[in-house]
Amino acid sequence: MEGSLRCSANYVPLTPITFLERAAVVYRHRFSLVFGDVTYTWQQTHQRCIKLASSISQLGVGLSPRDVVAVLAPNVPAMYELHFAVPMSGAVLCTLNTRHDSAMVSLLLKHSGAKLIFVDYQLLDIAQGALQILSKTTTNLPQLVLILECGDGSPSHASNNVSPSGTLMYEDLVERGNLEFEVRRPKDEWDPISLNYTSGTTSNPKGVIYSHRGAYLNALATVLLNDMRSMPVYLWCVPMFHCNGWCLPWGVAVQGGTNVCQRNVTAEGIFDNIFRHKVTHTAGAPTVLNMIINSPPEVRKPLPGKVDMMTGGAPPPPDVIFRMEELGFAVTHSYGLTETYGPGTICTWKPEWNNLSRAAQAKLKARQGVAHVGLEDLDVKDPKTMKSVPADAKTIGEVMFRGNTVMNGYLKDLKATQEAFKGGWFWSGDLGVKHPDGYIELKDRSKDIIISGGENISTIELEGVIFSHPAVLEAAVVGRPDDYWGETPCAFVKLKEGCTATAEEIIQFCRNRLPHFMTPRTVLFADDLPKTSTGKIQKFGLREKARALGSLTKNTSRL
Repeated sequence: MEGSLRCSANYVPLTPITFLERAAVVYRHRFSLVFGDVTYTWQQTHQRCIKLASSISQLGVGLSPRDVVAVLAPNVPAMYELHFAVPMSGAVLCTLNTRHDSAMVSLLLKHSGAKLIFVDYQLLDIAQGALQILSKTTTNLPQLVLILECGDGSPSHASNNVSPSGTLMYEDLVERGNLEFEVRRPKDEWDPISLNYTSGTTSNPKGVIYSHRGAYLNALATVLLNDMRSMPVYLWCVPMFHCNGWCLPWGVAVQGGTNVCQRNVTAEGIFDNIFRHKVTHTAGAPTVLNMIINSPPEVRKPLPGKVDMMTGGAPPPPDVIFRMEELGFAVTHSYGLTETYGPGTICTWKPEWNNLSRAAQAKLKARQGVAHVGLEDLDVKDPKTMKSVPADAKTIGEVMFRGNTVMNGYLKDLKATQEAFKGGWFWSGDLGVKHPDGYIELKDRSKDIIISGGENISTIELEGVIFSHPAVLEAAVVGRPDDYWGETPCAFVKLKEGCTATAEEIIQFCRNRLPHFMTPRTVLFADDLPKTSTGKIQKFGLREKARALGSLTKNTSRL
């Protein structure tokens, strides 16, 4: 329009760095971080991040917007500070899964081209093993920086095991940094801020690139969908290495909240921290919810008030949501992928649902819902025609995303990026339906859906029913090959301690609640089910076990 002008006064690239700068002014004397006996204020955190960014820069990192700094650490204060300090230095943050072994860490360090790696002392052996493997193929090894965080009662003599040659100390970098360092904001808001490797990473890693713009918008969206008002107290249960903690390291700074860090996630630690610090918000995968509701009475403590809890990953069974709310947690269900910066949708609650039964409410809360305010488009489409499926809650299509909070692409993998963005949408690989009110509901991963006798069976729906059995702690369903039906449902079940159930009882329980074709034909009991570090059950191993069982029926009626 006439008179409009784009200039330095009205165009400043978006970046989460500004959240910390604002928090240091508005909430300067409020606690930013709590870790056992260690506490920092927002002013202190801001200053520590500036000095750390300065030291990173002095090491020759951050001069290029493509320089990568890796981190291998649990949810300790250093992990939080690096979410700001690394981008403030001009570099890209790459948070590594703490459950990876040396071989995988080596692979990801090589793929990312990391110049620095910050390592928590408890993971030092893994990192040193990775560098040893990497040294066999390159001389350009990342510089190692050791993190010693002992505020949680961990042993303070960990430095005794440190190799003296060439190892830097985290706190030394903070201390010697220049507080007058000029923070490097991005020149282009689409510049990368972080690199996240998908949880299914194998020998062909997928490094998901986040931009400053996307991180900024998704951080604001997470604040809104978590109903975070000024100065919340947030307990860290989601690993910060996973989708950058669902963008909440940046999001909590928006409202000047207090980040309560914990090295390990246990039911006892969750209740203790909530009680001690008057936690108002937390988040976690359904496995964390499961841990809470099945905790022994002696570790539970009364909640000081309502605790808002966001969950995501695998859809939580309705029974889990119901039992969480009985304990005083208000559960909000979100859904997304690494490629959508974590949360991409939210099951926004409608007042008219308050009049429904508790069971009906829990089932509604298990939906994936609608796009959050930072995402432009969410749809369920027919992957062949790219047309939206009818909003009939029955027709299955693939969930697709479009907007500013979708990744820039996969690092060094143009082919995979183009495949993921076919037709101008990001293809999630998840199958779902659209309800008449516009809310979406996942039915399965495209590779997990079971087709038995021509009928689609949602493993998510079947798992939810099995989970509601009073003796069941965990359940996972995969397809078992069948000569006649093509596939039949095979359930892997972990029972609660002290409880018993037979395969026949589980099958009958499902048959009383589902159409017969959906009920499992096979039930196998396990002491534990394999999981990713983010709480998702790893089904590929279970599929192999089901495949090894062979066909349940022999097809002799067809040629």
